[in-house]
Amino acid sequence: MSIATKEVIRDLIKQQNFSSTTEIMAEIKEMFRDVLQEVMEAELETELGYEKHERVSENGEETVSKNYRNGYSKKTVRTQLGEVEVNVPRDRNGEYTPQIIGKYNRNADGMEEKILSLYAAGMSQRDIAEQIKKLYDVEISAELVSKISDKIIPQLNEWQNRPLESVYPFVFMDAIHYKIRENHQIVTKAAYVVLGVTLEGYKEILGIWVGGNESSKFWLSVLNELKSRGIKDVYLFCVDGLSGFREAIAAVYPQAGIQRCIIHQIRSCMKYVNYKHMKQFAADLKLVYTSVTEESALNALMSFKDKWGAKYPAAVKSWEDNWDILSTFFAYPPAIRKIIYTTNIIEGLHRQFRKVTKTKAVFPTDDSLRKMLYLASNNIVKKWTQRYREWDMVLNHLALLFEGRQAV
Repeated sequence: MSIATKEVIRDLIKQQNFSSTTEIMAEIKEMFRDVLQEVMEAELETELGYEKHERVSENGEETVSKNYRNGYSKKTVRTQLGEVEVNVPRDRNGEYTPQIIGKYNRNADGMEEKILSLYAAGMSQRDIAEQIKKLYDVEISAELVSKISDKIIPQLNEWQNRPLESVYPFVFMDAIHYKIRENHQIVTKAAYVVLGVTLEGYKEILGIWVGGNESSKFWLSVLNELKSRGIKDVYLFCVDGLSGFREAIAAVYPQAGIQRCIIHQIRSCMKYVNYKHMKQFAADLKLVYTSVTEESALNALMSFKDKWGAKYPAAVKSWEDNWDILSTFFAYPPAIRKIIYTTNIIEGLHRQFRKVTKTKAVFPTDDSLRKMLYLASNNIVKKWTQRYREWDMVLNHLALLFEGRQAV
């Protein structure tokens, strides 16, 4: 702080004789308004080319500029200090637009960013309005919160359509379901989420799509869109047990391997098992998917079938029918197996989404859900600063295992 500034503050204190912080804040608010007013006056002077009350001189004679001041219009601006009323200067030709406060903007000094950060944290529009009132003594409506959040839609669309890298070693796909109001009814829709791991070993959310209840047909359209955005090759897809998943992947990325999530598979087959047998059933099943090699896993599966096949044939059959995409990870070293055998990576992302959306029983539109998930994603990825452990080792294995594919 300069000496001159300190002297101004001392003079102000002597003049006002403050007795409370409330009085200090009120004075700061008045100073803010005065400074804001002077900034706009200076902007208009720059626009017109002469100062207030000054006449423009041409060839030594006084003349009037072709454009000049034309009074003021009142405007109430919402700030973190509360609502401030300013007089916005006007020009005769209507050419001047305030730069410090946009023509249609009534929220100054980052107020919109504050509102968006609360929206991203999962607060309802009404709660945000109450919070802004409590913090800054500014009245805003739930409708205004919605309008402010709508401003990010172009940014969201740009992110959703951005070009992607040509190769992703691992891609995880899963959906999370929400209630959305549509045509005066409440329907269940899926937010289709795709998460990739780059060749540098970092996680990246490739996109979020909102569509009808989860289906392989919709996933096929998602895969085609990913290809059109630049993804030429994926080494391994990690997915849940949705019927038709493998056909959709094979249609767009025929060279890609598929690993069905082991955790999803366990949950799926356990629904056939009586509660009293669950503990032993799970222990015997663990011998299958924790085997060192696929051969030993198959032997464990045969023993598992001999023991449980007669009692729970559907549970055992689900492992046999899907063995080709359940056993994919056995072909890879431990460093890669840890990454691909389960979709926990994307389920972890979904857990964070649920924290943000838990206050919303029903979303009014698809876009309202898209906005909240996008803003939440921005906050989540800021924490993804570290790449996978032992990535150098993983990358070396990938170079050998996928030699001849896109450059590793």
